[in-house]
Amino acid sequence: MAQRTPSGALRAQRGRSASGTRLWTWLMLPGTLWMTGFLIASLILVATLALGTTDPLGNPRFGFDLDNVKALADPAYRIVLLRSLAFALIACAVCLVVAYPVAYVIALHGGRFKNLLIAAIVVPFFANYLVRMYGWSVVLSDGGPVLRALRAVGLADAHTKILQSGTGVIAGLVYGFVVFMIIPLYAALERMDLSLIEAGRDLYGGPLRTFFFVTLPATRQGAAAGAVLVLLPAMGDFVSAQLMGGPDQIMIGNLIQDKFFQGQNWPLGSALTMLMMAVLFLGMLGYLRRTRKDEAEAAR
Repeated sequence: MAQRTPSGALRAQRGRSASGTRLWTWLMLPGTLWMTGFLIASLILVATLALGTTDPLGNPRFGFDLDNVKALADPAYRIVLLRSLAFALIACAVCLVVAYPVAYVIALHGGRFKNLLIAAIVVPFFANYLVRMYGWSVVLSDGGPVLRALRAVGLADAHTKILQSGTGVIAGLVYGFVVFMIIPLYAALERMDLSLIEAGRDLYGGPLRTFFFVTLPATRQGAAAGAVLVLLPAMGDFVSAQLMGGPDQIMIGNLIQDKFFQGQNWPLGSALTMLMMAVLFLGMLGYLRRTRKDEAEAAR
């Protein structure tokens, strides 16, 4: 039997790799086309509806009217948009602080219980989001266990409130989306070479300095992915603001919901939706550019 040359074996391996890549591409194609088609169709529908009007009965009518776009310049809408962005950014930062220790302990010290610990974190989030927010609002209520414990140790008084405040809204956002930060960080830490941490301890002399100068830079892609997964849904969330905020804490999602359902002004609701999506698109574009830059640096 003729012995295969190294170059022939390499060509065969590349052929199998290319064949496997084509197979996965064809398998992904139907779902990708399905999702892309509905996304583009919904975007076109919302964009054209944003230029429409409403009849005397409140029914939407397509057209080409810029009144809804001009209405977005109202300072009230700008304040709500900036508040929504601020709440989402703060929630994202808090999720990052909360998720890093959890992901670090599970990935590096979880041992054979890693999968069980991840399941213990993820499974509760299979419950309906609205049900979880209702439960969280009870926990943070004036007579709930959190405020009772804080009053018992003297960190709160009878006038201290968590609900009906910005703190309550941010707490709801963190509770609702922190799992989306834990999973990417866990994956990044799981792939990390542990010898880097050992070398960092020898070089920097302490766990805290090692974390900031070694672990954090090595897992920044996981942190960036988690930030995107938290920021995008948190920006458009309306349940947390509705259940745990007051009139002064409404977010852009609450305005959109109100225009579509209570106000019967679908064109203005569509215009607000396009405004929110434009802001989120800029954030997503920045993330993709940063990812490409990191990949280019890693390939050098």
